[in-house]
Amino acid sequence: MREWAATVPNDGLMRYLGMGNTERVLVTGSKALSEVLVTKNYHFQKPAALRYNIGRVLGVGILLAEGDEHKIQRKNLMPAFAFRHIKDLYPVFWNKTREVVQAMSKDILAEAANQPPSSDPKQAHNSAVIEVGNWASRVTLDIIGIAGLGRDFGAIKDQNSELNQTYRHLFQPSPQAQIMGLLGLMMPQWFVSRLPVRHNDNINAASQYIRSVCRDLVREKKRKIQQKEPTDHDILSVALESGGFSDEGLGDQLMTFLAAGHETTASSMTWAIYMLSRFPKIQERLRQEIRENLPSVDSEANITSLDIDHMPYLNAVCNEVLRYYAPVPITIRETAQETEILGHKIPKGVRVILAPWATNFDKTLWGPDADEFNPDRWMPTSADDKRAASGGASSNYAFMTFLHGPRSCIGQAFAKAEFACILAGWVGRFAFELKNKEEMDEKNVLIKGGVTARPAKGMYVHATVVDGW
Repeated sequence: MREWAATVPNDGLMRYLGMGNTERVLVTGSKALSEVLVTKNYHFQKPAALRYNIGRVLGVGILLAEGDEHKIQRKNLMPAFAFRHIKDLYPVFWNKTREVVQAMSKDILAEAANQPPSSDPKQAHNSAVIEVGNWASRVTLDIIGIAGLGRDFGAIKDQNSELNQTYRHLFQPSPQAQIMGLLGLMMPQWFVSRLPVRHNDNINAASQYIRSVCRDLVREKKRKIQQKEPTDHDILSVALESGGFSDEGLGDQLMTFLAAGHETTASSMTWAIYMLSRFPKIQERLRQEIRENLPSVDSEANITSLDIDHMPYLNAVCNEVLRYYAPVPITIRETAQETEILGHKIPKGVRVILAPWATNFDKTLWGPDADEFNPDRWMPTSADDKRAASGGASSNYAFMTFLHGPRSCIGQAFAKAEFACILAGWVGRFAFELKNKEEMDEKNVLIKGGVTARPAKGMYVHATVVDGW
């Protein structure tokens, strides 16, 4: 789709045929995106098969709700995601960042000590190979646990904890899962989900376990409120206080926050370390800013939102990673009624494709260097430089990572704050280098499909504990 948008002349819409010659519409232009996402957003909804499939794992929370139900849910949840609330969570993000950095340091130094003597400088006494995605998932699961639900899941301490293992199995692609995905394109999803195969058994068991965890959390939080115990800053507490959800409805929201809230940021962390490993000068420049502005992860000092806000290069790197490797490459909608986009009549039931991995690279929106990884596009060149806030793009619809309008990601401020804190802690303490540069060249990296985009074979890097911070 990125190639189509770059090479096929179009006015902002592209029609193509999918499996079985079903009609598809790829939305590429800013005006078309604004119609789909803002002015006519409720004319487009997630396909029923997709809602059914993802809903088994994510619950039917705000991500999958449609129409008036979505409006009500978003209104009741907005206070929990307001920035005045998110800024109170920065100490939580930083405490968990400190914990994961210290755990990673301990593992790296222990593994380095057990290695036989080598002339390879990468096998130094303070260096070891780590798989980035595993550590990223563990810290983000713990963060969404405390900041979102008020419970520490302990995934950093124990990667074999039941909840962490449940999600790892869910998000791990398998040949059977791919076959089931193909069957879902040709048969009703309810039928495919009832086939007596191991993949369905695993999803059903995982879903039941995750829902039971969420129900327990709701009961526990309601008991605290009834006994007038001090309320926490977490999202669940705010949602309960709104009074707008049933217990079952809250369970669905928690399932959504748990899965979407940790898997997306873990994906961003994985790609951030990959790009910083490919561009060591960017990594070193970022490390210098972090060490000059933030307390060491070994100290007990905490940070505030202002500390992160006053680090322009950290924010520039985060924004560029989110542009270059949006965690969710495409979003699928389906017309709920006959409608129009840019004056073109679109019948009911047509699949409409929004592709951040295409739009975020559109040279007509970003300029000729759209396909280059360049954090400096987000750096202001003067005090009154307004273009840096949009990365120099000619439209706010050029950056599609969090979508826009009423269906935009409600957790955007949460995710960006969490991402910045974790990345600052990791880069401040460790130097990263790809384990196998040739195999991990951008053209050779296999990306697995699923809820988010991740390297199919994991992301293995040499991590070196850097002294002095």
